[in-house]
Amino acid sequence: MQKAFEMISNQGTVFNKERIFLYKFSFGKQHFVLTVPLKFPVQENVKHLHRRLMLLHNLPCFIENDFKESLNRFIEAESLQDYDREAAAALEATQSGKVDLHQLASIWAKSYTEATLEHARPEDSSWDEDFANVYHDLIHSPASETLLNLEHNYFVSISELISERDIELKKLHERQSAEMDKVMQELGKSLTDQDVNMLAAQHFELQQVLENKWNNELKQTTAIQKQEYQEWVIKLYEDLKNPNTTASDEINIQPNQWRESIEDRGQLFEDQRQLEESFTIHLGAQLKTMHNLRLLKADMLDFCKHKRNHRSGVKLHRLQTALSLYSTSLCGLVLLVDNRISSYSGIKRDFATVCQECTDFHFPPIQEQLEVVQQVVLYARAQRSSKSRRLHVNRSNGREDKSKNMEQSLSHILPGEFYITRHSNLSEIHVTFHLCVDDNVRSGNITARDPAIMGLRNILKVCCTHDVTTVSIPLLLVHDMSEEMTISWCLKRAELVFKCVKGFMMEMASWDGGISRTVQFLVPQSISEEMFYQLSNMLPQIFRVSSTLTLTSKH
Repeated sequence: MQKAFEMISNQGTVFNKERIFLYKFSFGKQHFVLTVPLKFPVQENVKHLHRRLMLLHNLPCFIENDFKESLNRFIEAESLQDYDREAAAALEATQSGKVDLHQLASIWAKSYTEATLEHARPEDSSWDEDFANVYHDLIHSPASETLLNLEHNYFVSISELISERDIELKKLHERQSAEMDKVMQELGKSLTDQDVNMLAAQHFELQQVLENKWNNELKQTTAIQKQEYQEWVIKLYEDLKNPNTTASDEINIQPNQWRESIEDRGQLFEDQRQLEESFTIHLGAQLKTMHNLRLLKADMLDFCKHKRNHRSGVKLHRLQTALSLYSTSLCGLVLLVDNRISSYSGIKRDFATVCQECTDFHFPPIQEQLEVVQQVVLYARAQRSSKSRRLHVNRSNGREDKSKNMEQSLSHILPGEFYITRHSNLSEIHVTFHLCVDDNVRSGNITARDPAIMGLRNILKVCCTHDVTTVSIPLLLVHDMSEEMTISWCLKRAELVFKCVKGFMMEMASWDGGISRTVQFLVPQSISEEMFYQLSNMLPQIFRVSSTLTLTSKH
């Protein structure tokens, strides 16, 4: 950092002057004045300078403390004035253009990095970091197939456990429905409303007990699987590093884990996405960056779900996701949710169910991540509410009512805000952006300043700063179609999202230096084929699509 100061000081005045220190004291009726020339900036230790002056001028001991304090005050006051003058000169040199700001910034960055490396305490690597490094090495080695086989075994085990839970819950529901039907037939004869309410309460209690039992069993099973898997991965890594140990038995365990049945072959075409269009575009004014765009007719959760039985495409998808787990090429998904941070209803519940079908061996379970998000939101809302209360203490009653309503929903997020969850157990996704939207997205009058659109912009900015190179976006800002979503509504909404995303992608060049990315626009599966191709024709009209060139030789 001294180099930066020297660089600016060289452009202006260097304050290297001599000052006179005056000290007056009395001894009886005699008055004395001590004059000491000091060169600033003072390089010598003040304590040493004080002792040296006491000995040099034979000063009496009874003035030692007062002399020391006076000397300290003088040096501090003069040094502060010099610093102020030097800072003012440096700012003036910077504003007048005498100093190269880019060179100054690079000097500061280099000095800060060197100082941090020199004085900061090295952080001890955690278990998660060690395991991540070991897994990254193994997944890029011949042992990758073994890792995928073992993960698939655990996935099948959890899936079977979930199937047993669903069957038992279904049987309980059917039995309770039959009991309730019998009671309703006797209502008004031998039974009263109180009897019906008591039976309904008993049914609800039995459902809660059974669900808690299965939830605890699933939680315990996933915890055991995660511990076993991590220990096995560490042991395999150590065995492969040790040339005296043969790990061939462990690498080739259970080779017949990926099975394909005749029924699965019949369902192959049903699982494939029906409609898909791909485009290559170039964006930028001078330095153009190539991006890939895809328009797909698919369910958002199709990118998250695993298949129980092996097909080559499924295995390749899972391998690619595992290879890029600890890389600079992450895959993200935008999920539209309501303002409650939970997994109890709608697509949030479906997404949480998919996450629970396979153990996450690298990150906390989805429920634990949501609990952390809830705590962060509560803290942020409390801080914001406290600040808002101080700023609007003298406002009108209407504003006070509004602040009270905000206090009542501290745990909720606002439209346009989003929270992030990390996953290693999904088919093609590493990061999920849970974007909060309200009913306004179903209307046809949203603009480019709508919270949902601005939320997409912030999501793309996070993608740029955190190495998410592939992101899937719901093109119409809805997951399901409804009656009010006419052809004109779809075309207008798609045009708005296309144009806004194009502008955001052009901003990316200033955010990340122009890295090639893949953006996937997803439309609901219930959309018509004709509507899909209208959207497909609209995309190249908004984006600059690369055209192919045919080269022919002249004879």
